[in-house]
Amino acid sequence: MQLKHLKTLLTPQEGAAKVTCMTWAPNNGKFAVCTVDRVVLLYDEQGEKRDKFSTKPADSKYGKKSYVVKAMAFSPDSTKIAIAQTDNIIYVYKIGEEWGEKKVICNKFVQTSALTCLLWPAEHAIVFGLAEGKVRLANTKTNKSSTVYGTDSYVVSLTSNVSAKGILSGHADGTVVRYFFDDEGSGESQGKLLTHPCPPYALAWTSNSVIVAGCDKKIVAYGKEGHILQTFDYSGDRSEKEFTVAATSPSGQSVVIGSYDRLRVFNWAPRKGAWDEASPKEIPNMYTITALAWKKDGSRLCAGTLCGGVEQFDCCLRRSIYKNKFEMTFVGLSQVIVKNLSTGMRVVLKSHYGYEIDEVKIMGKDRYLVAHTSDTLLLGDLLSNKLSEVAWPGSGGNEKFFFENETVCMIFNAGELTLVEYGSNDILGSVRTEFMNPHLISVRLNERKQRGVEDNKKLAYLIDIKTIAIVDVAAGYNLGTINHDSKIDWLELNETGRKLLFRDKKLRLHLYDIESSVKATVLSFCSYVQWVPASDVVVAQNRGNLCVWYNIDSPERVTMFPLRGDIMDLERSNGKTEVIVTEGVNTVSYTLDEGLIEFGTAIDDEDFFRATAFLETLEMSSETEAMWKTLSKLSLEGRQLHIAERCFAALGDVSKARFLNETNKIADQVSKESGGDGTEFYQVKARLAMLDKNYKLAEMYFMEQNAIDEVMEMYRELHMWDDCIAVAEAKGHPELENLRRSYYQWLMDTNQDEKAGEVKEGEQDYMGAINLYLKAGLPAKAARLAMGREELVSNNDIINRIAAALIKGQFYERAGDLFERIRNNQRALDCYRKGNAFLKAVELARLAFPADVVKLEEAWGDYLIQQKQMDAAINHYIEAGSSSKAIEAAIGARQWKKAVHILELQEHRSGGNYYLKIAQHYASTQEYEVAEPLFVKGGYIKDAIEMYTLAGRWEQAHKLAAECMTPEDVSVLYISRAQNLQAEGKYKEAERLFATVEEPDLAITMYKKNRMFDDVIRLVAKHHPDLLAETHLHLAKELETESRFSEAEYHYMEGQDWKAAVNMYRVNNLWEEAYRVAKSHGGASAHKQVAYMWARSLGGEAAVKLLNKFGLLETAIDFAADNCSFDFAFELARLSTKKKIPEIHLKNAMFLEDEGKFAEAEMEFIKAQKPKEAVLMYVHNQDWAGALRVAEANDPASVPDVLVDQAKFCFEQKDFQKAEAYLLRAQRPEMAIKYYKDADMWSDAMRICKEYLPNKLGILQEEYEEVATKKGSRGVEGMVEQAKEWEQSGEYSRAVEFYLKVKDSANVPLMEKCWMKAAELAIKFLTQERAVEVIQTVGPRLTQLRKYSAAAELYLNLDLIKEAIDAFIEGEEWNKAKRVAKELDPRFEDYVDQRYKEHLKNQGKADSLVGVDVMAALDMYAERGQWEKCIEIASKQNYKILHKYVALYATHLIKEGNAEKALNLYSQHGAPANPQNFNIYKRMFLDLLSLLGRDSAEFYRMWADLREVMLLLCENMTKSSEANSPVHEEFEQMLLVSHYYATRSAAKEVDQLASVAAKLSISLLRHTELIPADKAFYEAGMAARSVGWENMAFIFLNHFLDLSDGIDEGTLDTLDHSDFLDTDIPFEVPVPTKIHVTDAQREEIRDWVLAVSMDQRVEQVLPKDERDTYEASLLAANTGIRSLPCVITGYPVLRNKIEFKGPGKAANKEDWNKFLMATKTTHSPECQDVLKFVSQWCGGLPASGYSFH
Repeated sequence: MQLKHLKTLLTPQEGAAKVTCMTWAPNNGKFAVCTVDRVVLLYDEQGEKRDKFSTKPADSKYGKKSYVVKAMAFSPDSTKIAIAQTDNIIYVYKIGEEWGEKKVICNKFVQTSALTCLLWPAEHAIVFGLAEGKVRLANTKTNKSSTVYGTDSYVVSLTSNVSAKGILSGHADGTVVRYFFDDEGSGESQGKLLTHPCPPYALAWTSNSVIVAGCDKKIVAYGKEGHILQTFDYSGDRSEKEFTVAATSPSGQSVVIGSYDRLRVFNWAPRKGAWDEASPKEIPNMYTITALAWKKDGSRLCAGTLCGGVEQFDCCLRRSIYKNKFEMTFVGLSQVIVKNLSTGMRVVLKSHYGYEIDEVKIMGKDRYLVAHTSDTLLLGDLLSNKLSEVAWPGSGGNEKFFFENETVCMIFNAGELTLVEYGSNDILGSVRTEFMNPHLISVRLNERKQRGVEDNKKLAYLIDIKTIAIVDVAAGYNLGTINHDSKIDWLELNETGRKLLFRDKKLRLHLYDIESSVKATVLSFCSYVQWVPASDVVVAQNRGNLCVWYNIDSPERVTMFPLRGDIMDLERSNGKTEVIVTEGVNTVSYTLDEGLIEFGTAIDDEDFFRATAFLETLEMSSETEAMWKTLSKLSLEGRQLHIAERCFAALGDVSKARFLNETNKIADQVSKESGGDGTEFYQVKARLAMLDKNYKLAEMYFMEQNAIDEVMEMYRELHMWDDCIAVAEAKGHPELENLRRSYYQWLMDTNQDEKAGEVKEGEQDYMGAINLYLKAGLPAKAARLAMGREELVSNNDIINRIAAALIKGQFYERAGDLFERIRNNQRALDCYRKGNAFLKAVELARLAFPADVVKLEEAWGDYLIQQKQMDAAINHYIEAGSSSKAIEAAIGARQWKKAVHILELQEHRSGGNYYLKIAQHYASTQEYEVAEPLFVKGGYIKDAIEMYTLAGRWEQAHKLAAECMTPEDVSVLYISRAQNLQAEGKYKEAERLFATVEEPDLAITMYKKNRMFDDVIRLVAKHHPDLLAETHLHLAKELETESRFSEAEYHYMEGQDWKAAVNMYRVNNLWEEAYRVAKSHGGASAHKQVAYMWARSLGGEAAVKLLNKFGLLETAIDFAADNCSFDFAFELARLSTKKKIPEIHLKNAMFLEDEGKFAEAEMEFIKAQKPKEAVLMYVHNQDWAGALRVAEANDPASVPDVLVDQAKFCFEQKDFQKAEAYLLRAQRPEMAIKYYKDADMWSDAMRICKEYLPNKLGILQEEYEEVATKKGSRGVEGMVEQAKEWEQSGEYSRAVEFYLKVKDSANVPLMEKCWMKAAELAIKFLTQERAVEVIQTVGPRLTQLRKYSAAAELYLNLDLIKEAIDAFIEGEEWNKAKRVAKELDPRFEDYVDQRYKEHLKNQGKADSLVGVDVMAALDMYAERGQWEKCIEIASKQNYKILHKYVALYATHLIKEGNAEKALNLYSQHGAPANPQNFNIYKRMFLDLLSLLGRDSAEFYRMWADLREVMLLLCENMTKSSEANSPVHEEFEQMLLVSHYYATRSAAKEVDQLASVAAKLSISLLRHTELIPADKAFYEAGMAARSVGWENMAFIFLNHFLDLSDGIDEGTLDTLDHSDFLDTDIPFEVPVPTKIHVTDAQREEIRDWVLAVSMDQRVEQVLPKDERDTYEASLLAANTGIRSLPCVITGYPVLRNKIEFKGPGKAANKEDWNKFLMATKTTHSPECQDVLKFVSQWCGGLPASGYSFH
């Protein structure tokens, strides 16, 4: 974000006049500033001052200057402003919504101490800070204040978070306290958040952190729990002063902090998760910023200063214009202001989560906003200013937005429909659908308020093209699914979401009631349908009718009007509803009955009186009747009984009307008497329940009031005697018996014998009951009663009567039960049979007649077959053993598996027909694998093949046929079948059959016969690709004969013969088609040729027009002329392009010339205005007279050309005289000269030149000289002769030139003589300059001829000293060169010497060079690698030169890996303390230490030499400037290591010194920064092992193994050094580049270490001495005292030491004596040499002495 200065709102004053505070109104319309004189200035949004008012003190007696305004804030509705004053009071002023309204104090809050800061975050809640440290809250509604929290420190600042749900207070002691009114689920802590090093006057709470600044010139960003995130330190910037104030942008993404003359801007970078500082806004002479206020939309920032100025800045990241209609201002990453340029209306689009807004689009007729962030989607309605932000993870930007619904945005993405309600930040709903057409989705959101329904949000959409789903998106559940039989192309819910209209592709209109889930078809051939807005009226069109449903609850009642056009739209406004219809070119409107629409609206609003009043005005019709019914139902539900009575009266339902009239009278009487609601009276409620046929509810209402008689009367009136008697019984009514008698009598009177019988049965009069049942024709009921009573069963008379009645009534099963009850089994079985009660019959037969069971089972099966119960019959036939019937039943029941099972169980195979039927079934269900074996088992193989053939399974068919038939039969079968299919028109199937028997030619013939050429081509391409092109051409010709030209063209093209297609169209005069084909498929000029031929066929003006159309007119003319069609070309040119006529004449002339018609050609050339062409024609034919005639008559300019051509002809004929005459006549003497030259007639050429072109004579002579030269010796002789002639004639310059041109390599003496003659003549007769030129030409030539002395003499004749010297040098005549230089020009002596040196160098004559230039000679030796010679020569020079080449040689040897030879070199020549040599010494030292196998006695001399060289170097360094430097120390260490190596090598030769050698190897471990670590530990371990020190040997060798493993891995980071803690063995050592031990040695060590580690007797620790320290360590672990190393063993010298004269040199007495003794006894020269070195190094031996002999 950048700050751009816009304007100055308030001009600063000369002195201090601090702006104490300022604030923006939340609605962005007002800006308030409080000046130093306590006046509040009010500005509008554009920065114009519009109003002002003065503040007042808490007590007027203290005066107006008794306080300062510290802070102020607008109320959330922007109509009030709160002022915080230091005189302990807050005033709240009502300033109104308009400018100039009277300012009224509406609240005041007196406090106990001065106010320091104030916020107004929420309605009625003002938060403020006090000087005493409290933060309090003032409630403008109750006019009371309360403490939020208290501290002991002055409140210096107060700020809120972006959502204004939390506050931060800064205190003078540096603490910052956080408090939440609502933490919004963040879980962040409350209370003391952090302590800043200074008072936090500049305090900002952003989306991501808390930013604090103050007088310490530091800006610190703290995390959400008070930890430091970032610090910006400006304490080193002298121009920076203390930070006074901070402001956060409304989005929380930017912070501005004010100081002196400067505003610092910080922007949050979401990707980095940190604050970035933008370039600060520096304004000289602005002085300290005292107040900052950020406009709530983020677009402006105002800054107040110490001098009273107020500056306004524009805050903008970027600004752009969208579609020239909207201005987009990005005031932050997450906030955009969208302004309509035409209306000035603004909308602030902001991401509540602080995400960066990528792009903003305005869609849907410029009304709706769409913007993306990384994780959310922002949507907005510009008209209603409703904005939404919903979670929307990255979807790739493939969403499609639909804005047809004004309340909700529909978003489609990847098969998912998402609904977002404008103004809501949650997704309303999301469903899966593939149908994105808004006509296939209907959303209704609270469009019409309904009683008892708070949130009515419904969605209807397509799950698939035939299925509609209806969802309650508010509650989140499915209301219903409609499965339709046809594709749906339109659907829409009504406004209440209770009904759905939808139309299918067959133009049928359907209505679906969502509550009852009932679907009804309401209209066919529906071309238009729409709900009338704000009603449940439907308008639709059916062919020529306008259909209107005023009451959609009765869809069968429809009002129709005839139409002559199509409905276009539906409009409802100003109490009028019109259907707009287009009738041809006119638009007609049909007005609907607003009253009927009004009725529906009144019903929806439950205003029944208005609905009744409206219906009263209507005539009775089907629509009106439907409306009366609806109103009656609704009024009854709503207890509007008078309206319901009126409705039933209108409908003619007299009984209900009368009943309601009586009910209304009761209700009115009750309300009149008691004054309450009469409908709540029990009689009214009971009557309404009776009207609803809910008699139990009516009984309950009566019984609650104990109105038993009324209940009984109700039931009696309704003849509900049972209920009446039940009530009487329950209440013990005295009239109970009378009731029963009355009931029985009534039953008898009304002939209700059955009911009377039940009454008798209830009274236990069973005989009477049976008689009444039989009378009533209910023998079954009588039988039931009789069988239940034992006394009746034994009464034969009754039983026989009942049985006879049952049989008469054909109740055979009942009769059978009765007979079975009296044990008459035979009659019972007969009755069961007659009554088809086979279950009972079989059960009875099993007991009484076992032989009849099988027959009964079969009869039972037959009965079930008659009843079409095939499934049930199967098992009965199986029981009866009738397999064939069982199979037929199974087939009939379509239980195919069971049929197969039964078939397979049959012993005799006679079920062929059954197999056929079953197989045919499986074939019909495409279960071919099941069907095939059944066909085969039944012997119907051809049917199986037919099945596979019909199914297109040719492979299986062929396989089956091949198994069961001969190949010939298969082929015949397939071909005959294919021919049948061909006859039926099933060509594809026939083709498959032909292909199966490998007869593709038959298929090709079939397709060709049926003129299915595409298939012919397909098959030919597949089976005869070589004939494809031929087939295409054949078909094309056939189609051409049938005049099917376009098809023929296709085949010609496929056959790669476009010319035939063109020819076809041309022959048939279809020139356009021919042109098209030629242009598409021919070459670049083919279409032009066709156009030309087309034009020729037309001729005249038509041809011109055609060619002009194609832009080919000129091309055609050229083509005609080129093809000798000159008449057509002239015709075209005369009609169109006359300028082309000469060109045609020219082409005609050329044609005639080719034909040999020269006279006609001449005429055409002249007509073409090309007489020269005619001349050329005659010239070409050597008709010179004709050529001259035409030239003289028509083109005089070409006469010379004719003469020239004639002369050329004469020259060719050797007629030189005529040729010369013609050329001179043509005034072309130069050509005569040329011809003579070409003929080698130089004399004639010279003659002509001298006579006619004397100025070119010299050039001609030079040419002659060149020719003479080229002719060799003959030419040279001529040239010499010519030169002599020039010399004799005194033309010395020409003579010199001719002498110089003499070049004949075969005659060198002649060349030399001529050149010398030229030089002689030049020196004698020519000018100095010319002579020098000649000599400089001749000199190099003589040099090339190796005539160096002659060349030098010539140079000396003209004082060309240097050239003469160079000539002598080139001839290697060095003495002559030196003499010339010395005698004639001494300046060139050095030059000669230098050239001589270079010569020797180039010749490699180093020995000769030594005498001239030693250094050059040495460099040459070094370059050649002759180092010994180089060193030998250098040693004869000074010491410095010697050591330069010694160093070079040593470097070379080290690079070659020969460090030992380098050591010998320095051992021989000494080691100077030159810093540039130090790296050589180090590298030599390290390479020697890395050598393998050099630790034995035989290599003593090498180590002794190294020791001597290091000693010499250290002594030299002591005398140099490098004394006591770190490098000196390092070389002293190397000297020590060299001494140890030499001493160890000497000791190894003497057996009694084995322990000394071991100690030296162990001591060398402290120098592993120089020695390869693995080598040192290996040698130490092996030495310790050789003398039996197994514990040390084990530790060292184990460490060696770890080291070697580390070297293999390339790192020693994982190395364990625990064994060497508290020792002076270094841990940090360089990684050796290679292992200094062979693999065999390494494996031997590994085995030994493993064996020792398994051996418990070896103590695996280093041995310690009296210091409690490792015995070989110089450094004591406990005291830190460093001991001196023994010069013999390297072990620490503790007691019994021998000291030497040299400082820091000592020895252990025991080791020293041991070494002395061994030297004496063995006379080892190496040991003697060691003692000699010790004497030299340590300043002499100790007193005990030892002399060397």
